[in-house]
Amino acid sequence: MMAQGRSVQRAQVENLYVEAMLLADEAHAAFAAERERGVARGSVLNGDALAQIALACESLKTTTRLMHIIAWLLHRRAMLAGDPGASANDSAARIGEPVAVDWDLCAGFDEPLRRIIAASERLFERIALLEAGWDAPAVAPVQQMLARLEARL
Repeated sequence: MMAQGRSVQRAQVENLYVEAMLLADEAHAAFAAERERGVARGSVLNGDALAQIALACESLKTTTRLMHIIAWLLHRRAMLAGDPGASANDSAARIGEPVAVDWDLCAGFDEPLRRIIAASERLFERIALLEAGWDAPAVAPVQQMLARLEARL
């Protein structure tokens, strides 16, 4: 891997790591506040147990999604640093499948909470695209030129 490409990847990983950690803090605070509002309203006592269960489930899903992102970024960081214990063949080197959001259940959540859940989904998608791009075989400039010439003929 060229030094410049490695430098760009390192900067991307660091920026995404900061973004993921901030989003994780924001999600933690938002879900905790929503749980407290539910308790204050007496949701469980008023027969709104389904809303509390939905909140707990989506809280776990969002947390899991963010934990996968953060673990992937930490592993990628270790790989870029040349850590011998971190290789591209490790299971942690793959972001895996996303944890799906149940948007029907989330419809009853406040807008800021839905925004955080959606942001975690988008960040996961960005990481998956980044991983796919980094793992794609590089096309040599000569091959690109030949492909353009071939397309013209």
